[in-house]
Amino acid sequence: MLKPPSYAKIQKPLLHPPTYIAYKNIRFLITDTPCLNNMSRYIKEFERWNVTDVVRCCEATYSQTLLNQHGIQVHDWTFSDGGPPPKCVIDEWLDLIDVRFKHPEEDTYDDFYGALNKQQPCIAAHCVAGLGRAPVLVAIALIEEGMEPLDSIAFIRNLRKGSINNRQLKYLESYKRRKRSSVSCCIS
Repeated sequence: MLKPPSYAKIQKPLLHPPTYIAYKNIRFLITDTPCLNNMSRYIKEFERWNVTDVVRCCEATYSQTLLNQHGIQVHDWTFSDGGPPPKCVIDEWLDLIDVRFKHPEEDTYDDFYGALNKQQPCIAAHCVAGLGRAPVLVAIALIEEGMEPLDSIAFIRNLRKGSINNRQLKYLESYKRRKRSSVSCCIS
């Protein structure tokens, strides 16, 4: 398990350290928005956590070219500050999660020791302060993975203080999972 860096040891720490969220087989990094002046520090963090994708939930403050050069794909899925994401953003978000974290059955680790050494992918999500839009997307992912809505909010708030406002909380509280459960029943 990767341990968060000791920010006292980094020469120029980020003003607001990223928050690592892991649940079952999904991994996320919630951050505030990078800018050109601190992008190199964000790239170091993204590489540390094996970030494969960055989801921008706010207006762009940097060119995605530098991230692309480091093998990180940027997704621009902006939505209004303080509010819940629209259906199209949720659909894209859940599709990305499926692509990054859902592995076909044939990938069932034939080489056990090789599997232990593979670092799992991580998706970074950011909004302006990293307290609203990005945590809401991560909460939706946790709910889709089976966590109860209020538990997902508490889980994120415990790790990233001040996350998710009341309007977003009410939205998440009533959010319904889209995935079918693994147990199905057919009555004929």
